[in-house]
Amino acid sequence: MWNCLITFRSITFVQRGQRVLEDAGIRCTLQRTPRWMEQQGCGYYLKLRNEDCRRGTELLRANQVPFRKVYRQREDALEEVTML
Repeated sequence: MWNCLITFRSITFVQRGQRVLEDAGIRCTLQRTPRWMEQQGCGYYLKLRNEDCRRGTELLRANQVPFRKVYRQREDALEEVTML
């Protein structure tokens, strides 16, 4: 099973993103980004089901919530994806 990780630069943006997604009925979990995954200091991410990833990023854009990168995660793999 794949998960979607959407990274954010600040706690403010990730909290706003969490509100937007949850208000739209998308369940997500807010977590601190591991150091090895973040290149510019502090960072946070929202973890959601892979099926909700495209809709989630569209909602974030529509609500002007800036995010950094999107990853697909499985127990043994992590890959960056491009969300158009």
